[in-house]
Amino acid sequence: MGSFFAGLARQASANARREVEAYVREIPEFGFLDTNSRARAEALDYALWFRRRTVELSPCNDELKDDDLGYIASIGESRAAAGMSLDARQRVLRLHTSLMLREINEATEAQRGTGVDELMRMMSWFAPQGERGIRAYSQGFVTALRHRLPYVEQAALLARSLLNGDPVSTELASALGMELPEHCAVTVIRVQDRFAGDRFPESEIEALVKTHHAPITWCPPGGNRNAELIALIPLPPPASPGLGPPGTDLPLALTPDLVPDRVSALVRDFAQSLGGGRCAAGTAVSPPSEIADALDLARRISRAAPLRRASARLRPHTVADVFVELAVADAPFVDEWLHAVSRSLQSGPDLLVTLDAYYRHDMHRGATAAALNVHPRTLDYRLRRVRELTGTDPGSTRGVRILTSVVTRHLSEAWP
Repeated sequence: MGSFFAGLARQASANARREVEAYVREIPEFGFLDTNSRARAEALDYALWFRRRTVELSPCNDELKDDDLGYIASIGESRAAAGMSLDARQRVLRLHTSLMLREINEATEAQRGTGVDELMRMMSWFAPQGERGIRAYSQGFVTALRHRLPYVEQAALLARSLLNGDPVSTELASALGMELPEHCAVTVIRVQDRFAGDRFPESEIEALVKTHHAPITWCPPGGNRNAELIALIPLPPPASPGLGPPGTDLPLALTPDLVPDRVSALVRDFAQSLGGGRCAAGTAVSPPSEIADALDLARRISRAAPLRRASARLRPHTVADVFVELAVADAPFVDEWLHAVSRSLQSGPDLLVTLDAYYRHDMHRGATAAALNVHPRTLDYRLRRVRELTGTDPGSTRGVRILTSVVTRHLSEAWP
């Protein structure tokens, strides 16, 4: 064994202690090691074993054996069984990798520039075997989760791991019998009324997961935020029929008529489970590498979209539906002007409801009157009243531009 590897071997015990101390210091979930001597000894044994095994295998570029991987998996399994979160698991892996690289660098510096060949051997071993070790650790971790968590919570963990870019999503998907999508429609359903409290709609979500075979997570309300359901619905890549023209450069945008049926079906199924509650859904398509951006966009769309009660016509909104309202939300002075227009209509008889129906029926008098269950002359009176109060004809180009945004902002409850 060369001097570089010998140096690593000499420092193995000290480096193992440093790793355990770093866990306690930097990861709150490991604070119990300060009071549980047995657990601390087990963590130290594993850290020392891994370093010694590294020094044994890396000089000849030998792979980790099945027994080695089994031991690593058992550590992941025991930590998950003890209640470790996915976030803590990810921090453990990052911290462990960082410390191992630091130890390699210290051993290199101790040789005063010698041992370059040994360093290269170590690095060529470390990357592939480290990946195998992480995979084994994750497999063990997920094995424990399968026994500890209900199916719906496993699906929620898969959704969150995909949103966070956590590689454990591969193992979670396999455990749930799901395939990781090449593209997915990130869909946010903003909920009011029945689920305005903290109740977790577990049975409804479990039914959705099993019916639509998609990872789903529930975010309870907090601060000024409504409760949200987030679903990652697997889709073919954008070049496939039904998602847009091949070669498009806008993967996050969908026009309303291109929303996949799978997305619309999930939104309707969940909305109908609300029992009269109101919701608004936004969706954006992305590959896994851009999924966080898609979530942000889908969430913004859902907040700009009007809240409506469940019906067979309910569908998710896209950028093409609310691009004006998205821009208005970022321009407070424009938003306040539209709010003032909305307030001027409050004195009329159901004027905002009338305008909503009028624009939803493409300004067709007969269809609008039928939807409102009023006589066409009553509709004409209301539209004249809008013109009197705002100075804008609802049927004019100017009226459409202004009043559709007023109606949508009002129904989205963006204004107190």
